[in-house]
Amino acid sequence: MLALAGAAAPLMSATTRAEAAPAAKPAAAPAPAGPTVIHVFSKPMHQLSYAETAKLAADSGYGGIDYTVRKAQGHVLPENVAEDLPRAVEAAHAAGLKVEMITTDIVSVRDPHAEKLLRAASKAGVKFYRFGSWNYDHKLGILGTLEKMQPDFKELAALNASLGIHGAIQNHSGARVGSAVWDLHYLLKDLDPRAIGVQYDIRHGVCEGGQSWPLAIRLLAPWIRCTDMKDSRWAQSPGKALVENTPLGEGIVPLDAYLKLLKELKISGPMSMHLEYPPFEKNPMPLTKAGQIAQFEPAMKKDLDVLKAAMARNGVV
Repeated sequence: MLALAGAAAPLMSATTRAEAAPAAKPAAAPAPAGPTVIHVFSKPMHQLSYAETAKLAADSGYGGIDYTVRKAQGHVLPENVAEDLPRAVEAAHAAGLKVEMITTDIVSVRDPHAEKLLRAASKAGVKFYRFGSWNYDHKLGILGTLEKMQPDFKELAALNASLGIHGAIQNHSGARVGSAVWDLHYLLKDLDPRAIGVQYDIRHGVCEGGQSWPLAIRLLAPWIRCTDMKDSRWAQSPGKALVENTPLGEGIVPLDAYLKLLKELKISGPMSMHLEYPPFEKNPMPLTKAGQIAQFEPAMKKDLDVLKAAMARNGVV
């Protein structure tokens, strides 16, 4: 990861950072090549300690942990980030794991704890973080909402650049910003992909893009420096369709076609495995810590085995 400036640089206001940022140019360079470290997203494990989470992830075969550093189901609470994030990272390292990516709810440099959180993350060796989410303001309209968001994105990119960290918005199914995926190009087209981009989620991309999902990836490839992995299927009835999350390889995500495209476009970087089906979510019975560990580990291993086999078939490392 190329650090554009030292983490010890003096604090600047968001406006100063944005004004000081060099003139942006459309990006053409692919993401940095390198081995893909498969992290596990810690959301369903937030009740476990850092050491318990790290042991579970390591025992299941993962190479890293994507910690939640946010208010909702936060493994690390933003107000405690300076003390607790180093402890979480240390627990992961003690288990032989990396922490190259974290998940936050940051949507502006003016968010409480935003700059403190990103400074702590950069100092701890985190290279990528995920933003929170944005909804469309229908009074402003689609383009009006995106235009209103552009200053926030420019300021976030400038802060990220000063800290040598990359911030990314996740494309998501539904009606929020990034669901259509094409809207993200409007927000990012003039910004440096070393500092800001997309954490591409193929499950959501397929749900919203149907058969056109490869087009959005080709358009956004320079800004995709980290990815999410999960699967789902449609539960249909006349006039209605719901998305049900499934174990990897049991839904509609075309794993081979997707990984083949990542290789063609030279998209690499850390990958976060999301586990959003029972027993991880919507479990009919509450689980004790021991019950979580006992039920989570085999399912985590199974999804990881499916992913690694698909990566090997398609020459993705």
